[in-house]
Amino acid sequence: MSDHLATVVILTFNGETYLRRILEALRDQQLDGEFDVLVIDSGSTDTTLDIVSDFPEVRVHHIDKADFGHGRTRNLAASMSRGEFTAYLTHDAIPVDSSWLRHLLEPLRTMPRVAGVYGLQVPRPRCVPLLKYEIRGVFGSAGVGHGVTVDAPGWAPTEIQARATFYSDVNSAARTSVLLGEVPYRDVPYAEDQYFGADLLESGWWKAFSPMAAVEHSNDLTVSEYRRRIFDEGVALSRLGFPVPTGGAMRTVVKAMRGIVGDTLRIARDPDYSWRRRLYWWAVNPAYQVAKWSAYRRVSKVDIDNEAVVEAHSLEASRRRDQGA
Repeated sequence: MSDHLATVVILTFNGETYLRRILEALRDQQLDGEFDVLVIDSGSTDTTLDIVSDFPEVRVHHIDKADFGHGRTRNLAASMSRGEFTAYLTHDAIPVDSSWLRHLLEPLRTMPRVAGVYGLQVPRPRCVPLLKYEIRGVFGSAGVGHGVTVDAPGWAPTEIQARATFYSDVNSAARTSVLLGEVPYRDVPYAEDQYFGADLLESGWWKAFSPMAAVEHSNDLTVSEYRRRIFDEGVALSRLGFPVPTGGAMRTVVKAMRGIVGDTLRIARDPDYSWRRRLYWWAVNPAYQVAKWSAYRRVSKVDIDNEAVVEAHSLEASRRRDQGA
């Protein structure tokens, strides 16, 4: 490790859509300390590596597709970090301003017990409304205003422990020494960040949410992909011991209908949409609500300890199969 304050790590696989904007935003960061950028690529076949070559200051490390793991590769990145802190961005998360990294690192620099920080996600303008409102809801409940929210071990009553342990490494940073020592990422198929947040608190460390450290990010998912993503999330939450909103067929229908009605009203009031766009989303968005609640019902009906069954419905597993990993 050198005298760098931080290394910013971007994990890439066919990330050409947003990568140039990310690297340009990192060039613009204003920080009172040195940082470098590390790209770990797992076999991109698009123009990802051509884009990276336009930024000679960026380090690149290549791994095979079969060697990628959400937690495993983040641990590899920590071992290659030159900084006291290791920051993580996915290849579709774009810092919104030049103070992103400063705000992300501030809780780590000022509070010795904080070992992990995650920042705000701002949905893309053309994001599916359901995802847009969910992102705003999740991060709105994580903290308020411009202040940092800190979660410490043992403070949260049972009914809000899921929120207290929430953590997202789409846009995050952690102490490199902690990643390499007491609390590395788990090598799990999905929700490695949720496990990491829980493990930090279990080990006596604090974690923080820094809303001023914002990135533009929302997943570009088809209805089928979204159904599988919700299935993955439901399985991960169940394995963590948190309740998943499941129920019988009628309850699933009721929840989907409530979601459709709620989103329809939000879309009607949403100033981001023209009337033409509202009509479009009124037609398209309900399919995402149906996919969401049908996926949660599927979680309740399968044996989540049977890996073969889980992988048959998993987005992560289907992507691994598509990539030949």
